[in-house]
Amino acid sequence: MKVLNLQCSHQHAFEGWFGSEDDFQSQLTRGLVSCPLCGDPVIQKMPSAPRLNFGASAALPEAASTSREVSVPATPRNPPTQQVVASDGHSAGQAEFLKALRHVLAHTEDVGERFADEARAMHYGDAEHRNIRGQASRSEAMELLEEGIEVMPLPLPAAVKETLQ
Repeated sequence: MKVLNLQCSHQHAFEGWFGSEDDFQSQLTRGLVSCPLCGDPVIQKMPSAPRLNFGASAALPEAASTSREVSVPATPRNPPTQQVVASDGHSAGQAEFLKALRHVLAHTEDVGERFADEARAMHYGDAEHRNIRGQASRSEAMELLEEGIEVMPLPLPAAVKETLQ
């Protein structure tokens, strides 16, 4: 199994698992690899640092268990130490963003193209207040805002529609 650090042209970093380098290249050329955050098919491999153990392994504290670990052999110039490299914050931020979007999807009703009408009906007391989401044109959204109805655009990348593996 080959685990690769990948990045789309929008700088979204993600991990991909492939049977081999040939499998990755085959899927990439057939357009089967895309960014889980934005769906961009322009993907590049990023440098990655494998876990290297040159000596006896010491147990890591619980807080460091999710970071990458690099053990360096002890020499007279290099006293025995263990370096822990924290994972980048971008991946954590992307994961939190996707988690928040999934929460919104789970706790709102999709009213589709009827969004503007439903929002107005709730605002003016003609419909029961509830959390809704749907589609509205830019002009419909601006009209709702001018009427004092709070709305906000919500980007829904393909990754929130299904569980990431």
